[in-house]
Amino acid sequence: MNEPAHKTTFTFAEYVERERASDTKHELVNGEIFAMAGGTIEHGRLASSVMITLGAQLRGRPCSAFSSDVLVRVLATGLATYPDLSVVCGKLERDPEDANTVINPILLVEVLSDSTEAYDRGEKFAHYRRVPSLKEYVLVSQREPRIEVFRRGDDGIWSLHEAGATERVKLTSIACELAVDEVYADPLA
Repeated sequence: MNEPAHKTTFTFAEYVERERASDTKHELVNGEIFAMAGGTIEHGRLASSVMITLGAQLRGRPCSAFSSDVLVRVLATGLATYPDLSVVCGKLERDPEDANTVINPILLVEVLSDSTEAYDRGEKFAHYRRVPSLKEYVLVSQREPRIEVFRRGDDGIWSLHEAGATERVKLTSIACELAVDEVYADPLA
C-alpha cells in the first residue's frame, strides 16, 4: 500500500519525536502540528512578570511554576502546547508517553496577542477545560492593563473574575494574587 506524499496527522509520540529535533516550538491540535508564533517583547515581559510574581509567592510551598519551555498535554483531547505559564501543586504527573510533558496543571496562564486571542479564549480554553486538575485559567491582555481569571467552581461551572489598573485578582487555586499595576510595571519605560 502506498503512503501519502505528505503526512497530515500525527500521533503524540510522532509529535514529540519531531519536537525534540526542532529549533522552534510547535503545538499538536487534533493530530495536526502547528508552528507557534514568536512572541513580542511586551508578551515576554508580561509572561516574565507573572512568573516572577507567582514564583515569589509560591516559594516554600508544594507548588511549582513552569515557563513556556514546559509542554502541557490535555489527555482527553490530545492537545499538546506550551502555555506561557503553568503551575502544578502536589505531585507532578508526567505524560505516560513523554516524561517531559506535564498533565496535571492546576493553573494555566496565557498572555493574549492579536493573533492568538480568539484561539486562547475559544478552542484552546475548550481543550484546557478538559484537564481534570485545572482550577484556574488566567488571561493577561497586551492591549491594556487587564487580567482575567476563569475559575472552576466545585460544581464544575466556570466563572470570570477580572481586574484592571489599580486592582488585584485572587488566584484561589494557589492562594496567590496578582496586582495588575505590578504585573504591568515596565522598568524600561
